[in-house]
Amino acid sequence: MFDTGNTGFMLVATSLVMLMTPGLAFFYGGLVGRKNVLAIMIQSFVSMGVTTVLWYICGYSLCFSGGEGAVIGNLDKAFMHGMDLNTAFSGGTSIPVFVFFGYQMMFAQITPALITGAFANRVNFKAYLIFLVAWLLFVYFPLAHMVWGGGLLAKHGVLDFAGGIVVHASAGFAALASVFFVGRRKIADGAAHNIPLVALGTGLLWFGWYGFNAGSELRVDAVTAQAFVNTDVAASFAAVTWLILAWVIEKKPKFVGLLTGSIAGLATITPAAGYVTVKSAVIIGIASSVVCYIAVNIKNKLNWDDALDVWGVHGVGGVLGVIALGVLGTRWVNPAGADGLVHGGVNFFLKETIAVAGAAAYAFVFTYAMLFIINMITPVRTTIEAEKLGLDESVHGETAYLQV
Repeated sequence: MFDTGNTGFMLVATSLVMLMTPGLAFFYGGLVGRKNVLAIMIQSFVSMGVTTVLWYICGYSLCFSGGEGAVIGNLDKAFMHGMDLNTAFSGGTSIPVFVFFGYQMMFAQITPALITGAFANRVNFKAYLIFLVAWLLFVYFPLAHMVWGGGLLAKHGVLDFAGGIVVHASAGFAALASVFFVGRRKIADGAAHNIPLVALGTGLLWFGWYGFNAGSELRVDAVTAQAFVNTDVAASFAAVTWLILAWVIEKKPKFVGLLTGSIAGLATITPAAGYVTVKSAVIIGIASSVVCYIAVNIKNKLNWDDALDVWGVHGVGGVLGVIALGVLGTRWVNPAGADGLVHGGVNFFLKETIAVAGAAAYAFVFTYAMLFIINMITPVRTTIEAEKLGLDESVHGETAYLQV
């Protein structure tokens, strides 16, 4: 009944995507100061737990049950109703629905965790938990349904191979909204306190991204291999490009710059990984570093306190990747895809551009409004005293390192 090769591959891909959320915790943990390491890391790890609970209760059903051509699905599969060991995934890849359930759950876990890097060191944990649940319910689940669950955007031919719209653009522009609402840090945080920890996190993210992108084909075929190679090529060209930019402009070959560039490349290739050629992946990788590097510098000049550059890397990278798909996509790589602007696909290019702009705008507006409402329930921002002491000790009563 089930294809054991596809099933085995998708279980490995699911495990790789799961590893990305701890990887993100290490990446962010190394970038913040010593007093806030645990506070930023717990926000990623708690997303794994809370999202799984919500996914089981209603998340999977709202994303992938009913609602054809609509904004959101229904609750027919809430609590995994009607799903058992012998139920096949309806997408025609001969894998158990349990595997697809788990794979998509890992995407849902990491997406809100991405946002946390923007408001590092200054958000109360209770407010974050409310934010996590509300953001999944009202931003992630509708976008996942509209793009991947047969909803509104899918009905109109919008494509997003592995999450440029659903994951990166939505999280990046939600991060920017949170920066505007929460405001700047009162206590200056030093540079990355542990760059080896950042490198470890980058390695785990890069490794997991193969499951993120190649796994999104949901089977083992030529497109799977294409997405895998495109992922590494884009990340590598982006890493080297950022390194060169920093070397020329900042006069030093920065390791954190190399690492940041790779993440920008990975985020940008994500929506196009299974729809473009390797040569296009090279172009996307180089463009991602140039555009995201400029975005980060604009953010710095405007004094937006996006602590870990979530908007500049994930938000801008996600939007750029979707637009690049609209330009460079080709059915020669994937017959299930579409031809982009350079292949005569003007309508497809316009659809992709409008869809990602609309998703980014929705994520931004809803996130800002949601934080406003949460702030009436419980303070979103920590006190100046808590920020001065550090959130590890003031909020969680723990410290990452022994005091010497």
